[in-house]
Amino acid sequence: MSVVNVASRPRTWVGITVALAAAAAYALANISASMAYHGGSNPPTVAAIRFLVPAAALIVWLRATGISLVLPKREAFVAISLGVVTALYTWALLKSISSIPFALAVLILYLFPLMAAVIVAALGWEKFAWRTGAAIVLAFAGLALALGVRGNNLNIEGVALAFFAAIGLAVVVAVSSRVFGQGDARPLTLYMAAIASVLLLILCAASGDFALPQTASGWIGFVAGAVLYGVAMIAFFIAMSMIGAVRTSLLSYADAVISAGLGVVVLGQALTMVQTAGIALVILALIGATQSR
Repeated sequence: MSVVNVASRPRTWVGITVALAAAAAYALANISASMAYHGGSNPPTVAAIRFLVPAAALIVWLRATGISLVLPKREAFVAISLGVVTALYTWALLKSISSIPFALAVLILYLFPLMAAVIVAALGWEKFAWRTGAAIVLAFAGLALALGVRGNNLNIEGVALAFFAAIGLAVVVAVSSRVFGQGDARPLTLYMAAIASVLLLILCAASGDFALPQTASGWIGFVAGAVLYGVAMIAFFIAMSMIGAVRTSLLSYADAVISAGLGVVVLGQALTMVQTAGIALVILALIGATQSR
C-alpha cells in the first residue's frame, strides 16, 4: 500500500462524514419545510429563501477567515452560470411536483448521481468505477421501493420537468467539482447560492407565488428549514472537494433513509415490508460507497 493512499484515508473519511451530515441536514430541512407549508408558505418561497441563507452565511464565514469574496473572471462566470442552472432546475422540480406524484418527482431527481458519474467520466474528469455505478443503481432501486412509486396516468410535461431538474443538478455537481477540484469550495458555493436566490425571488414575485408563513409553527419551520438547507448545501460542496462528485452524490441517498426514519419517529408513520426492504438496499449501497475503491 502506498504512502499516498495511507495519507488520503483521513481526508476520505472526513469527506464521507461531511457528505452524510449534508444528507441528514437535507432530510431535516425537508421536514421543517413541511411545517412552513402547513403554516401558510409554499415551495417556491421556501426554495428562494433557503438559497439566500447559505449565501449570507458564506459571506460572514469568508470575511471572518480573511478569504476574498472575489473570484477570478473565469471561475466567477462559471459560478454565476451554475447559479442560473440551479435556479432553473429548482423551479423545474417544483413545477413537476405540481403535476406528478411527489415520490415520482423525487425518484427521477435522484437519477442525478448516475448522470453526474456519466458526465465526469465522458469528459475525462474522473474515472467511472463499475462498483460505484452498481452502488448507484442499487441505491436507486431501493429508493424506488421505499417511495412506493406508481406510474399510472403520468403527466408527460411533469416527468420531463423532473428529468430536466435531474440533469441540471448533475451538471452543477459535475462542473462545480471540476472548477474547485480539491481546493476551497466556499467562494463558488457563495456565488451559486446568491444567483439562485435572486433569480428564484424574481420568479416568485413575477408569478405571484411569494407567500410567508402565517403561524408561529410555520415560521419556526420556515427559518429552521432555511438554516438547515444552508448547512446541507455548504457541507455537500465541501464534501465534493474532499471525496469527489460521484461518491458525494451517491451518499446523498442517505437523505431518503434519514427522512424515512424521521417519518417514523417524528410523524408516527408506518413502513411496509417493501419500503423497509428498499431502505435496506439503500443502506447496503451506501456501505459499498464508503469502502475503498
